[in-house]
Amino acid sequence: MRIGLTAHPDKPKALDLASELVRIVGSRGEIVLSDEAARVDPSRPHRPLEQLDCDVLVAIGGDGTFLQALRRSDAPLLPINAGTVGVLAEIETRRPKEFEWAIERLLKGFYFLEERMKLAAEIGRRPLPDATNEFVIHSAAVAKMGLFEVAFDGQVAGRLRADGLIVASPTGSTAYALSSRGPIVDSSVDALVLTAIAPFRTDPRALVLEPMRTIRLRPVEPKPGAVVVADGETEFPFSPSEPVTIYRSPRRAVLLRFGSRFFQRLRGKRILPWSEEFAEEGPSIADLPPPA
Repeated sequence: MRIGLTAHPDKPKALDLASELVRIVGSRGEIVLSDEAARVDPSRPHRPLEQLDCDVLVAIGGDGTFLQALRRSDAPLLPINAGTVGVLAEIETRRPKEFEWAIERLLKGFYFLEERMKLAAEIGRRPLPDATNEFVIHSAAVAKMGLFEVAFDGQVAGRLRADGLIVASPTGSTAYALSSRGPIVDSSVDALVLTAIAPFRTDPRALVLEPMRTIRLRPVEPKPGAVVVADGETEFPFSPSEPVTIYRSPRRAVLLRFGSRFFQRLRGKRILPWSEEFAEEGPSIADLPPPA
């Protein structure tokens, strides 16, 4: 098995865990390093994430590390949390046995693959990189509200004055969209979630749309214009003459899982509305029978 390895380069804990993974795998698999993980073993060759030829990609860090890996690689991803929230993470390293057991299960093939919907977008006819969580549209000027036109399947539905708009996938419904009072959508469902950021003179209601629809957004006023941000990282300016269109991507995010723990994962992050009243986080991977 060829295991790709990437880690947050500025988090010592992530780099330490990456070194431990290399030790555990030993001669039972081939490790290929991304540029971000080059410090783990300077004697090994490393290359950009886009060029890693691997059967599985292990990412160690937080949600930002995982989203970057999903954007830059098509390999199935095993996300290991060495950050703060880590909603996408399959492994929580604060549980002592879980990390080592996860690597053993990976090497023995005791896992399944979970596919999740991604979002695609175009400015005019220019395609943007896919987003796993969301596309955020906001004014190009800091601390300025914008007037945005919203159209579904090419038909204008109305205009909204707000700080911005979020088009999220079900995966992204527990991220920025959630802080804007959007709904939690089961990650096994395909849907588009449209949420306004601090809307003016209207309640912050969200829309959940079936996935075959397209959402077209444009700033009504030419100045200051607007930007669209993919997964909180890359910004792209656009104008009234070239609106942004967002729709379900034909490509999928593929995550490596050891069990079906979607609600337990959210409960452990205190995201579900009743999680403050329930401290138990559910079974750990370390509670499963050991690999044969």
